[in-house]
This record gives sequence, structure tokens and C-alpha cells, in this order.
Amino acid sequence: MNNYLLFEVGVEELPSRFVSSTLDQIKSNLTKMFNENRIEFSDIKTYGTPRRLTFIVENISEKQSNLEEEVKGPSKKIALDADGNFTKPALGFMKSKGIKEEDVVFKTVGKDEYIFGTIRQEGKETSEVLKTILPEAVKNVTFPKAMRWGGKNMRFARPIRWMVTLLNDNVLEIDLEGIKSSNVTKGHRFLGKDEFEVNSLEDYLTKLEENFVILDQDKRKELIRKQCIEVANSLGGEVEFDEDLLEEVTHLVEYPTAFYGEFNEDYIKLPKEVVTTPMQQHQRYFPVVKNGKLLPNFIAVRNGNDYRIDKVKAGNEKVLVARLEDALFFYKEDTKKSLESYIEKLKSVVFQAKLGTVYDKTLRIENLSSNIIDLLNLQQDKDDAKRAAKLCKADLVTGMVFEFTELQGIMGREYARVSGENEAVCEAIFEHYLPRFAGDILPKTNAGIALSIADKLDSIAGFFAIGIQPTGSQDPYALRRQALGVLNILMDSKLDINLKELVELALNNYSNLEFNKEEVVNSIMEFFKERIKNLFRDLGIRYDVIDAILSSEINDISDMYLRATELNNWLGKDELVEMLTAFNRVSTLAQKAVSSDVNEELLKEEAEINLYKEFNNIKIKVKELLNDKKYSEALDSFASLRPSIDAMFDSVMVMDKDEAIKNNRLGLLKQIYDTMLSICDLSKIVYK
Repeated sequence: MNNYLLFEVGVEELPSRFVSSTLDQIKSNLTKMFNENRIEFSDIKTYGTPRRLTFIVENISEKQSNLEEEVKGPSKKIALDADGNFTKPALGFMKSKGIKEEDVVFKTVGKDEYIFGTIRQEGKETSEVLKTILPEAVKNVTFPKAMRWGGKNMRFARPIRWMVTLLNDNVLEIDLEGIKSSNVTKGHRFLGKDEFEVNSLEDYLTKLEENFVILDQDKRKELIRKQCIEVANSLGGEVEFDEDLLEEVTHLVEYPTAFYGEFNEDYIKLPKEVVTTPMQQHQRYFPVVKNGKLLPNFIAVRNGNDYRIDKVKAGNEKVLVARLEDALFFYKEDTKKSLESYIEKLKSVVFQAKLGTVYDKTLRIENLSSNIIDLLNLQQDKDDAKRAAKLCKADLVTGMVFEFTELQGIMGREYARVSGENEAVCEAIFEHYLPRFAGDILPKTNAGIALSIADKLDSIAGFFAIGIQPTGSQDPYALRRQALGVLNILMDSKLDINLKELVELALNNYSNLEFNKEEVVNSIMEFFKERIKNLFRDLGIRYDVIDAILSSEINDISDMYLRATELNNWLGKDELVEMLTAFNRVSTLAQKAVSSDVNEELLKEEAEINLYKEFNNIKIKVKELLNDKKYSEALDSFASLRPSIDAMFDSVMVMDKDEAIKNNRLGLLKQIYDTMLSICDLSKIVYK
């Protein structure tokens, strides 16, 4: 490779969740600093293991590019005194920029002349500049939790123990708070050499593999996947992969070896999630299934080879069995009573000091979910929704959920089944927590949908009512996630329901609190508007289309998305600029109308008479198309007004001296503008 930089930061074992983000941050820092310091390169490749963060910069330039930049100083009247000599401001400008007096010139900018000079600076050797850039790129990384060590001023997730820096096979001496770079790195903690020298990039990559370090995380991940599949096949089953868990395991090892363990078949009689949760969340194991059912096996990944793997297998089995034994105990104890019997305990569990207990929350959920069922005219599901609302939080005080909090909702469903509740109630108890994270499944039953929306809106309404709102990166009660959950449910279920009305109903349940309802409703709707913007943007909708759609009242969210999608596609028309120009003129003048009333007797000019007649015909057609949700066709129909609008602006003076005629013409434009707003606000669309 021509001109490369190899930079390895060796650390004590990083938490797996930090590896990818740290690689990304340092790469971003390096890219920014290279550009600022005029160092050219073609690419930065990143590799990470628990013990090392490696950056390979390809085709890095040998020197900074030379700097030649024209800079502007003070105006001439400030730069020169009455005798034509340079003033202190001018001399200060030249000194700060390193420009000689004979090299400055005056140029006219606008109405005045200004002093200009050219900064010329010869590029330094890249090796010299890197001595500053590399330490700063590492020191500027941020972590949720960081530490200091050895009296150093810098913070990092874990102590940095060594650095390797090779520039074109030569060691580049870097000092990071007393940590000196060299060409000495370390192998796998147990299988490789404690230290060894590398003399080139190729030598580095080769010797790492020889010392049981698979540097490339993508290669490591696929090796783990392949090994797990082979082990599962040998057991006559399939591995149940969770991609987040696979990513985590990838960053826990440098040299993976997959193996299987066994446990008593009695445990698989438990609900599947009871077994897989401690397996995945606590022990980082992969479940093995056959035809969708659990086998009494798990697959784990060792950071090392297969030396004495039987001992490792036995140790992992012992740890998992202890977890499963706890789960079995809690399950047996919890099911000695009905799920309903746990409700009383909720009265002693505080949801939030000002918002009451979890029991109080269930009462609010029951009331709000009933309101939602009524609004959707789903009376056949009302009894199930009320029953599920009453039971939905009861599993929080069971032994199982207290020990394995990830099972909330899941155990509620299972315990409801054991207690003899009907399946619709059981499923709604589980679904009311959905979606739990980005990309999670959404509730599908009517009762589950009503409960999920009610639960999330209750939290949002309550916290906003007492003045607790997300600020910046702070959102301790996950209100943003809950708002996105509501929006995703409304879109997925295509519910024709007014979001503002739901917010008002949720606030009605907080009659015990003092707050300005109108102000809180407006704050919550603005909060939802921001979430809609983010959601639609992630779904590929143009930002100006989002603004155009949000100009109307937020009602049916799925309908808004349909409008946004169709407008997004509609904007590809060739005559777009002409259409938007015409309707922007309508929009501007319509703001000046005192009313939308039109007196036909005051229409004097042929162009305005034609526009009025054509508009009345189109208005009826647009209304019909909107009722049928044919938004693209409605836009086409409305856009057909453009020639008549252009003709009116070309031949009619809208702002006539006669006040009555002027207001009449403005009223016509206001009617056209209001019809446009019933589709979207085209004046928000940006065009070039």
C-alpha cells in the first residue's frame, strides 16, 4: 500500500457496548483533523477487539498541502489614517495573519473598500502534524462513564496500556499523557505472546493472527455465526440468533470458539422466554430450537481455543442451571396465586411522587383505553380491554419479574393464562408494552392497541402536566420513545382517530393536579409534531413535504403519512416550479384577505370570472378525492387551476383602488388557499 498510517490503541478489556462507538468517534475525529490540517487520504479503516482499537489510514499524503488563502481585514477608512498610514487595527490584522505591509491590497466590497491579504504557508511533514493529531483524536472521545488512571488528566472507558504507530513501516513517536507509541503490540491474553514487534502493516496483520487475534470484527462475527450454526446442526437443531447479542459477543472475544452446553429437559416446560431471557440477557448464550421449540441446549462462545473445552462447558452449564433453577422457583411460587391477587400490592409501588402509584396508573389506563374503544366504535372489545387494563401491571410485583425485569408483560400474559383469563385479555397484557424498542413488533389485537396507546399517553400527559419534559439529550422517563410508539401504532393500525382529542382525554384523568390544560395540550402536540418530523424523515419523506403536511391540524397520523408519501412522489413533476410559483403568489395575497366571501357581481374582469367558475368546479372534485384519500389525484386536480391563476395575475390588478373589489379578489384567493390547505400547504415546498 502506498503511504499508510497504522495506529493501534491498546486497552484493558473494553465493555462490548463501547467498542463500535469508540471506533466511530476516533475515526470521525481523525477525519475532521486531517481535513482541517490539509492532510489528504483516501480512507480510514477501523478494526476493534476488546483489547485494541486499530485505524489504518490509506494513501495518506507525505506533507500537508500548501496554504494560500485570501483574508479580509478592516475597511479602508478604518485601516488608513488621514495621512494614508496604516492604523493600529490594520497593523494588528497584518500581524495576526503574518502578512507584510507591501503585500496587502484594497478591494471594493459593496459600497466600501476593504484591506485584503494572502496567507501563504508551506505544508509541514505529515509525521510532524500527526504527533498532535493522534493524541487529540483519542482524548476527545466521550463515554457515558469514563475513568482516570495513573494520575493522568485524560479520561477513557478503560486504561490505555500501549500504542502502535507506523507511518510507512517507520515507527512514529507519539506521546499520549506519558504513554509512548512504538512498534510493540500484544497477542491474545492467554494464547498469544505477551509482546512482539511489528515492522509493517502486513507484518502486523499476519502476526496478530499467529497470536490468536482476529482483528476484523466483521470476519470475527461471521466466524461466530458459522461456528454456532455448525454446533446447532450437530445437535439436530437450529441456533436462534439475536443480532444485537451476536454483535455483543463479537466484541467480547478476540479468538472465538463456539461450544454447546446442556440442561435438564424439565426447564423447557417453562414458558420459552423464562428460559431464553437468563440465557441471552444474563449469560450471553444462544438458544437452540427445533421446529420453533426449545431444545435443552445452549451455545456459548469462548474467547480462546478448544483447550479443555469440557471444563468450560461444565462451568457454563452450572451457572445457567442456577439461573434456571431460580426461574423455576419463582414460576412455581408466583403461580400459587392468581394474577389478580397481585393487584393489591401495586398500591404500595410508587409510579411517580406527584402522579401516584402504579395502581393509580392502571385505573387511568382502564379509563383511557375505554375512551379509545368508544372512539373507534369497538364495543365488542371493551370488556377485554377493561379486564386487561386492570391486570396489565400486576406481574410487576411477582417474584419472576422482580428478578428478571425484562420479562414484564411476558409473564403477565403467561400468569393470566394460568389464571384462566381468555386469550384476548392475555395477549393485550403482553401487547400493552409494545413497541419496547425501535423496530420492535407492534400490538395487533384491538384491546392491546387501546391499552398500549393509553399506557403511553398517560405517562406523557402526566409528566407534561407536572412540568417534566425531555430536554436536549435528557429523557429519563423515555417519553420520546413512548410518543414514537403511539405514532407507530396509529400508522400501522391505520386508526382514524384524533390525536389531540386523545391527549385531552388523557389529561382529564389528572383532575387532581393543577395545570393549565390548554398550555399543556399545546406543549404535548408540539412534542408530537417533532416526533412526527423525525419519524417521517426516517421513512424517506422530504423535510419541506413534512412541513407542508404539518401545516394542517394533526389528526389521523396514518392519513398524514399517506398524504406525505403521495406529495413526496408528486413533486417529481416537470412543471413543478411553475405550479409552486403560482400557488405561492396565491398564498402570499390570501394572507391579506379580510374574509373568504366572494360576491359574483363584483367580479368584473374575464380572467377572474373564469378562475372563479373553474375553481368552484375543481373544489367539488377535490373534496370528493380527499374523501376517498386519493391525494395525488386531488393535487393534480388542484394544480389544473394554474393556467387560470396565471391569467388572473397577468391581467387583473388584485390590489384594486376600490376597496370592495380588492377584498372580493382577495376573498377568491383565500378560498383557493383554504382548499390548498385541505390537501397540504404547497407554499412550504422548497424548489430551485
